[in-house]
Amino acid sequence: MDGKKLVTMANQIAAFFAAEPDRKAAVDGVASHLKRFWEPRMRREILALVERGEVAGMDGLVVEALQGRRAELMPKG
Repeated sequence: MDGKKLVTMANQIAAFFAAEPDRKAAVDGVASHLKRFWEPRMRREILALVERGEVAGMDGLVVEALQGRRAELMPKG
């Protein structure tokens, strides 16, 4: 899947959780959504973008969720 498309989708998730006044809860919400609804291939690809430092255009909530919950979001295998 195209990395730009993944970033757009992740940013849409972040936009939903941006209304949450508690930053940690918002980051947790983004991470939880990615884990529950994104297939492993998609999570693997967006995590690789962060690892390569390709976060331009990526919402801060998404970056925090991917960096802070990487172990949980990384698919097994």
